[in-house]
Amino acid sequence: MALDFNDPDLEFGDLVYAYQSWVMAVINDEKLGGDDKLLTEEIADDALNAMRFLPGEVTSAIETSLARVYDVDADELANLLFPEG
Repeated sequence: MALDFNDPDLEFGDLVYAYQSWVMAVINDEKLGGDDKLLTEEIADDALNAMRFLPGEVTSAIETSLARVYDVDADELANLLFPEG
């Protein structure tokens, strides 16, 4: 279910969850070789919209924490999340 960014009851935790879900899906799909692909357009859209409301420190902390948990190099993760086109 996509986040409604006009919902007055939308909480900070919802934004964090949306961003975290995207990072985890990218790690699963690109690094862990999961049989089932987790990343969907809806997850990516929610995360990119959530980024507009989340401070850079928060997104960086999410990325750093999940990189450690899944033993992924932080720079490699950054390249997976934001490939230079």
